[in-house]
Amino acid sequence: MRVLIVDDDAGLRQSLALLLQEAGYDVVTEGDPEQALQRATSGTFDLVLCDVRMPKMDGVTFLRRYRADGGQALMIMMSAYGSEDSALAAMREGAYDYLHKPFRPDEVTMTLKKAEEREKLRREVEVLRTTLGAGAAGDLVVCESRAMRDLLDLATRVARHSTTVLITGESGTGKEVLARAIHRMSPRSEQGFTAINCAAIPEHLLESELFGHVRGAFTGATADRAGLFELAHDGTLLLDEIGDLPLDLQAKLLRVLEDNEIRRVGGRESKKVDVRVLAATAKPLDAAVERGEFRADLYYRLNVVHLHLPPLRERPDDVPALLTHFARQAATRLGHPVSITPSALDALTHHSWPGNVRELRNAVERAAVLGTGGPLEPRDFALTNGNGNGNGNGVGHHAGDGHGAFTQATGGSLELKTQVEAVERHAIQRALEASGGNRRQAASLLGISLRTLFYKMRRLPVH
Repeated sequence: MRVLIVDDDAGLRQSLALLLQEAGYDVVTEGDPEQALQRATSGTFDLVLCDVRMPKMDGVTFLRRYRADGGQALMIMMSAYGSEDSALAAMREGAYDYLHKPFRPDEVTMTLKKAEEREKLRREVEVLRTTLGAGAAGDLVVCESRAMRDLLDLATRVARHSTTVLITGESGTGKEVLARAIHRMSPRSEQGFTAINCAAIPEHLLESELFGHVRGAFTGATADRAGLFELAHDGTLLLDEIGDLPLDLQAKLLRVLEDNEIRRVGGRESKKVDVRVLAATAKPLDAAVERGEFRADLYYRLNVVHLHLPPLRERPDDVPALLTHFARQAATRLGHPVSITPSALDALTHHSWPGNVRELRNAVERAAVLGTGGPLEPRDFALTNGNGNGNGNGVGHHAGDGHGAFTQATGGSLELKTQVEAVERHAIQRALEASGGNRRQAASLLGISLRTLFYKMRRLPVH
């Protein structure tokens, strides 16, 4: 491995270089931090050993500038007595470890061996990600259609970078599933994935949820609390239903994305965060921008890469694969085989699925729970047809006139929001009926959190 030693003490540079050369390392030394920075960014180094206190540039500044110039080598800081705080500050900035002067030879070689093993593992993970490609995403995103395969290919390419991604698609198309696949394929996969539904949290609590608060910031703030941006540091944060973010918070989110800093509610100090942000929405944000409901500058900042999930009705080739996947999941949960007859498979493939993949999953779950134990027939799937009507047998029937019940539910309105709310209300009512009124089980059948279910029941409302 190639090592760069940066220290203004010539004697220490020489002795450390001899030690590492004897251990088999390719060593370069530099006493001037500015010259060292030029060498580090123009050459290829695996490790950089840097003193935290130097006359022209301290170690933390060196680390920041090196990372800003794209440097990827692992940094190990060297600190003398009284400079431990600077070494710890460098670790908070991303340094791998630090050595306390004077150090023993075995201490130095052991620290570098650990760093070398970590770097080797990181490279192996990168090779695996490159080799697996869309296959890694395929573990989460089940598909067969050409449109979805092309989408996964694009997701695989963008996953390697920290670029902001905007994921759009109708409710139930699998936006969070795609976001999780991107995280899994990214260099941040060993860190956490955090998701927040911006529409499910009351507006007056959302800022605190995102950015945290200090004690006494508002009534009930009895202690300091970290927000999701801090908790997601080094990982990925999905802002779901970003179109419902209030305008004042949109401005604050834009500032965080631009500066990589957050400030807790009621706080005075800013804190650096390193978070990969993914945003998802079922709303057309470009139209919201034109109406003045969404900031144009935030829209362009989020929409660096746009991934649009087509509705399930536009990709019927995916239905058989999804059915097989969900049937296996249901069999594992229920402890008995779950299979689907060819006639049911044909009917399900030709169904319009207004609730998309989420509706398909819940239909399989319900049929598996309420079925007689044999292969599932068309009658086991209690669904509505493409216009929203019950069809008696449940699947595959497309009535000729057939929109009376849906027209009644929407009051005859053709407004998309009204129609979507009618579909959501109907799905929630069906889930409550299937669960015997158990709201936690109903939320599970719908594939949403209990909090989201309560929010939707209050907003729609559902009886």
